[in-house]
Amino acid sequence: MTKKKTVWISLGLLTSSILIALVFFWTAPEAEMEGASKTTAMLVDVVQAERGDFMPTIIATGIVQPATDISLSNQVGGEVTRIASQFFPGAYVKKGDLLLQINPADFENMLLLRKSDLSLAQSDYEVELGRQDVALKDYELIGDELTSKNQNLVLRKPQLEAAKANVAAAEAAVNQASLNLDRAGIRAPFDAHILSRNVNQGSQIAPGSDLGRLVGIDEYWVMANVPLSKVNWLSIGEDADGTGSPVKIVHPAAWEPGQFREGRVSRLVGALDNQTRLARVIIRIADPLLRRTPNPDKPPLIIGTFVEVQIEARELEDVTRLERQYIRPGNTVWVIQEGKLNIRKVNILFEDQDFAYINEGLAANEQVVATDLATVVDGSPLRLDED
Repeated sequence: MTKKKTVWISLGLLTSSILIALVFFWTAPEAEMEGASKTTAMLVDVVQAERGDFMPTIIATGIVQPATDISLSNQVGGEVTRIASQFFPGAYVKKGDLLLQINPADFENMLLLRKSDLSLAQSDYEVELGRQDVALKDYELIGDELTSKNQNLVLRKPQLEAAKANVAAAEAAVNQASLNLDRAGIRAPFDAHILSRNVNQGSQIAPGSDLGRLVGIDEYWVMANVPLSKVNWLSIGEDADGTGSPVKIVHPAAWEPGQFREGRVSRLVGALDNQTRLARVIIRIADPLLRRTPNPDKPPLIIGTFVEVQIEARELEDVTRLERQYIRPGNTVWVIQEGKLNIRKVNILFEDQDFAYINEGLAANEQVVATDLATVVDGSPLRLDED
């Protein structure tokens, strides 16, 4: 067999093999999958919407500050000769308590001088009254008709008025000297807590010196910042009885769990905070240091403390309450309706820290989907765990 013939035979066998393989490939049966595609309802958890009347809570923060705060000063100067034992930082004093005494010697001497001047003025007045009687008798004896002006001169009426004026001036000088003597004793102007003292025994002080800082103990304020959108939901107590929205003051960082103080919304400050652009409300807390009614279970308030306030807003009537975490983007909620997902648009009347209060779009006891879904299509089949 020649070499050429061998090549042709080999090519023929290769071609035949390829053709046979193609025939088997084209005529082989195809496997078909039947019943493998089936739509499965998504398994979800649900919560029930609750409808009724609710009292939402507005959470805000604020700083404790005194309602009455003064820098104690003196009206007369001199040497401090006495410091009261209760006049030191942290002490409590009652209205009228003597805090310090300025040397009264100079004021006592001045009072004696002014009393002496008053006695002289009164004596001169008595003498002038006697002269008035003599002048009247002399005028009656003469019997001449004088003009009104000359008659007043003859009867010494200008001298009498001058004597009266001298007596009045002397009495005023005595009163002023007595007042200065009283002012030498510096007293507490109200029931107060002493925060600082800037003077000591032996100090020489001029009128108007800063002697210390006193704050009233009857009430403190918390100046709280509240979003402007929530101001209309507060009750502002404009009267002294404190009828505004009730407030719970808490300080989780310093107070024990469950401890709180109570207050009332007292005033709305008519200007926004320059930095936060939030509305400011004044919350009044009575007896902040528990001096009137001691209670070991309640903490005293300290000026300058940054606290959290929980303000009770006005009652919302006939609304549906739902936890805020179940409010979806665009103010929507996912509701199961006849086993299918219903994406519902709702109108939120009010929101606090935990709940959204809905007045349109969600009925009572409807089942709201609590599970986060990867694919959200209106009408998708859903099923509950118990199904």
